Amino acid sequence: MRLTTKGRFAVTAMIDLAMQRGDEPVTLAEISQRQSISLSYLEQLFAKLRRRALVDSVRGPGGGYRLAKDMREVSVATIILAVDEPIDATQCGGKENCRDDRKCMTHDLWANLNEHLLDYLRAVTLKDLVDGQQAKADGIAPVQDMREAVPRREGTTVSA
Repeated sequence: MRLTTKGRFAVTAMIDLAMQRGDEPVTLAEISQRQSISLSYLEQLFAKLRRRALVDSVRGPGGGYRLAKDMREVSVATIILAVDEPIDATQCGGKENCRDDRKCMTHDLWANLNEHLLDYLRAVTLKDLVDGQQAKADGIAPVQDMREAVPRREGTTVSA
């Protein structure tokens, strides 16, 4: 599975927006400058984020974007999926036609990996990421290792 720049930039931009914490809207130009992401690319991403009700736009002078939900309610999976980024390690997009229109021998392995990835990305919230960035800025070790955020399924083990 490869996460493209679309998903990475959407998560980065949402962290940046959340870290501003004020009631004042943040312009995409400001995020673009701080994160070195193309303004036109951010405009495309934020149009999708707005359609999925993750951000609100404020028009006019002093306008920009604000989070539409509490940071605790927004998971990384929600952000990535909102910008139409697939989270899929299978070759076939989950259609089970990987090899000559049949399921390949490793399909179930990659499908299970997809589930584990989604579980993890659903467990990590925007607040977790903002808190981690603020702890780094303050020189404090983050309180929670994100590997512990994923509930383990029966019969599975997680190792670092």
